[in-house]
Amino acid sequence: MAGSATEEKTFRRFLELFLREMRPPLQENDPVPMRPLSDLMSDHEVEGECLDMCLQHLCKYNCPFSLAAALARATADSVLQSDLSIYHIQKTVEDGVDPLPQIESVPFARLVFNKLCETCCLWLKDFPYRRRPQPFYETSIHAIKNMRRKMEDKHIVIPDFNTLFNIQDQEEQAFFAVFDGHGGVDAAIYAANHLHVNMVHQECFSQDPGQALCRAFRVTDERFIRKAKLENLRCGTTGVVTFLRGRTLYVAWLGDSQVMLVKKGQAVELMKPHKPDREDEKKRIEALGGCVIWFGTWRVNGSLSVSRAIGDNEHKPYISGDADNHIVQLDGTEDYLILACDGFYDTVSPDEAVRVVSDHLTENNGDSTMVAHKLVASARDAGSSDNISVIVVFLRDLRAPLPGEEEEGLEEEGEESVVDVEEEGQGETCCQDGGNTDVGGKGHCFLQQCSAPADLGYEDRTDSLTDRTSLGLLGPTMGDEGRIRLPTAVSQPTTSFALSQNVTHAEGHGLPWPPKPCFPVSQKPSSDGQWLLAATLFGHVGRRTRRMEYVSPRWVSRRRGRAPREHPGLLLSTRIVPYPQRCPERRPGVALPHLTHPSSLMM
Repeated sequence: MAGSATEEKTFRRFLELFLREMRPPLQENDPVPMRPLSDLMSDHEVEGECLDMCLQHLCKYNCPFSLAAALARATADSVLQSDLSIYHIQKTVEDGVDPLPQIESVPFARLVFNKLCETCCLWLKDFPYRRRPQPFYETSIHAIKNMRRKMEDKHIVIPDFNTLFNIQDQEEQAFFAVFDGHGGVDAAIYAANHLHVNMVHQECFSQDPGQALCRAFRVTDERFIRKAKLENLRCGTTGVVTFLRGRTLYVAWLGDSQVMLVKKGQAVELMKPHKPDREDEKKRIEALGGCVIWFGTWRVNGSLSVSRAIGDNEHKPYISGDADNHIVQLDGTEDYLILACDGFYDTVSPDEAVRVVSDHLTENNGDSTMVAHKLVASARDAGSSDNISVIVVFLRDLRAPLPGEEEEGLEEEGEESVVDVEEEGQGETCCQDGGNTDVGGKGHCFLQQCSAPADLGYEDRTDSLTDRTSLGLLGPTMGDEGRIRLPTAVSQPTTSFALSQNVTHAEGHGLPWPPKPCFPVSQKPSSDGQWLLAATLFGHVGRRTRRMEYVSPRWVSRRRGRAPREHPGLLLSTRIVPYPQRCPERRPGVALPHLTHPSSLMM
């Protein structure tokens, strides 16, 4: 996993602190840190639920995502090799289908966390060496419950896909997805936990990821419908997935969640949402014996306003589980992707979204920390009352020139540099950009944003979550007392990002999944030449965790001191993100997140 001696030392230090905080192996009656959403699961769900629980738990302790992914993979492999028959019970499906073996979630969760602890102990003794993943993507994530009673959106970001699935023979890959549930959050959580696992298990995954994605949607739909029959679930979810393999972008979608590509500052349409007012979708539904009726909007059989989705068994086959896909070859001039649910795209046009991002970057000197927050705010201000989730994935550094422009700029700078060297009489070659040539190869690298699961709440509001997590190539080094030593800034910080651990930066509301395991880092050096950290890995050994309190927005000013109470709408994601400690220098207008107590998290 580690790519250098410094990185390995940081990872080893994390393992030491993590094992110090972990309790001894869980016994039969011990409570588990977290558990799957359902009381029972099938054999097909074992891998997805195991990966999810491991990532959530590790990210809660601010584990770097690349390390968390490797540990989760090793733990899942160990669990899959175990005898799970002792956890099986038999439950008959209501429609008379043959008995389906099911696994009890709580005993299974104990097994997972005990295996995770064993894996950490083994790695601490003999840490495996693996190459460092490339490239790195910067992401900004924000989601709000808005005016709805519950938050039914889910999202997942896996920047180091190869490590999570132990893939050795492929280019670097990354996975980003948004799922918009309706009738409940179960389908969205199920899709977020299992769709990427189902994709990897398709035989065509290596040669044709696009086809594998479409098949994964179909398999996920079929398996969730079977689960829904067992548990009497009446819900569904739309979804949009983007999968990056090298310089190829694969997109697959069901329903009206969408992704748009921005290239050279212009919006590029990648897909058309599946809505019943589309002529081809209307003909398909009517050919199957259904109908499309106007009831405030066009709806399938007067009920659902989308024509394709995962789940919704009572509306099959009119609500199809077959996804569409699209492939884009990237040439390096692409700026970013915006993945979002219909709560965003119903009120914000592509051109307006580009303008919001451009204005924010201009006003903040290229800092993308709150880009997703601004996009969500623009949708809310435009009248959206639905759940809103937005993921912005930057495909290049927008402050750097485009590939063609960069070559011209280098030629001009090279001529000037030769003159300067001759005048000063210097005989040594220097780095023109002033950056660290060991980082990213060109004096600059993207911060890798990881969104593993997380539920964050702002001090005064709890209807949303924000995540902007980052992972540098080398984390800050650990001191002897468990404190992190900050890396020294490079000579020209504008050309090289800080090397940081996981970071989460919240504003106005809270964090989501993924998650996300990182801490935001100021990209401007302090007066003493060190980078300011908004949070640090483990901060102080044995520090007390904080419980996120629910406070109704109406009573914030009058009842701030009331005891916390449960709020099911806050259980938003399928993974847990690290929670930063409070910053010594608080930004105006930015509320910092509270740590959710593990026992209150249900996945």
